[in-house]
Amino acid sequence: MASLSSSIGTSVRRIDGAIAAIAVIVGVLAAAAPDQAAASLRFAGQALLEVAPFLLLSVAIAAYAKASGAENLIARAFSGRKATMILFAALMGALSPFCSCGVIPLIAAMLTMGVPLSAVMAFWLSSPIMDPSMFVLTAGTLGIEFAVFKTFAAIAIGLIGGFGTMALSAAGFFSDPLRPGIGDGGCGASSIRNPGAVRWTFWDEAPRRASFGRSFRSNALFLGKWLALAFLLESLMLAWIPAESIAANLGGSGWLPIAAATFVGIPAYFNGYAALPLVGGLIGQGMTPAAGMAFLLAGGVTSIPAAIAVFALARPPVFAAYIGFALIGVLGLSTLFMLVG
Repeated sequence: MASLSSSIGTSVRRIDGAIAAIAVIVGVLAAAAPDQAAASLRFAGQALLEVAPFLLLSVAIAAYAKASGAENLIARAFSGRKATMILFAALMGALSPFCSCGVIPLIAAMLTMGVPLSAVMAFWLSSPIMDPSMFVLTAGTLGIEFAVFKTFAAIAIGLIGGFGTMALSAAGFFSDPLRPGIGDGGCGASSIRNPGAVRWTFWDEAPRRASFGRSFRSNALFLGKWLALAFLLESLMLAWIPAESIAANLGGSGWLPIAAATFVGIPAYFNGYAALPLVGGLIGQGMTPAAGMAFLLAGGVTSIPAAIAVFALARPPVFAAYIGFALIGVLGLSTLFMLVG
C-alpha cells in the first residue's frame, strides 16, 4: 500500500501544470462552449505562430551560448555595478523592439545565463510598456507628449523594480528566486563563478552538440507550453471581458480614476496597439489623460503573456514583487503625469 501511495504521489508530481491547465480549459470549453473552444484554439495557434520566430531565435541563442560557453561572456557583460546594470536593462527594455510575447524567451535566456535578478526585473517591467513601434503609434493616436511620458514611465517603472529588487535581495529576500532548472539569476551565477573556455564552433565536439540539443529542446518546450496557456487565457478574456466595458467607468477627475484605471488595467489585458484608439476615444468622452495613462501602463506591464512568464520562471515571492512594483510604478507615474499635464 505504501508503495502504491508513493507511486501515485510520484505520478501526480510528474503532471505538468501548464499542460494540465491547457487540457482542463480546452476540455471544459469543448463541453460547455464548443464554438469558443475552437475560437480559442485558433487564437492561441495563430499567436504562437506569430511569436515563433522570436521564440526559436531566442531559444537557439540561449542554447548556442550554453553549448559554446559564450554564456560566460554574456553574463560578464551584466556583471559589475548593479546600479549600472539596472539602468542599462531599463533603458534596453523600453527602447528595444520586443513585444511582451517576444521578450519572454529573451528573459528566460538572460536568467539562464546568470544575469542578476535585479537587472532582469528592470528589463521585465519596462519592456512590455514601450517599443519603437508603440512610440510612433502612441504619438499619432494620443500625441507626442503622451508618447514621450509613456516612454519615460516605462524606464522609471523598470528602475523602480530593479532597485527595489536589489534592496530586497540585500535584505535577504529572493535568496532562491527562480524555479528549478531556470538558472540562479544572481551576481554569483555559475557561469560567472566557473568560467570556461569559449568554443565558437562548438559543433565540432559531440558533447557540446548534445548540450545544444538538450538546451534547445527543454527551453522550447518550457516556453512553448506556458505561452500556449497564456494565449489561451488571453483569448477568453478578450471574448468574455470586452475592453470597452472595462474602461467605460474610468471617467472623472482627481486621483481616484487613476487608482481605478490601475487596478482595472492590471488584470485586464488586451492588445496594446488596439488599446490606443480605445483610450483616445474614452479621453475624448471625458476620461482623464492620467487615467488613460494608468490603464495603458498597467495593462502593458501585467499583460497575460508577460505576467505568466514571470510566474512560470520565478517563484511566487518574485511574482508578487513584480506585481507590487508594477502597482507602485503605475500609480506613481500616472499621478506625476496628472500633476505635470
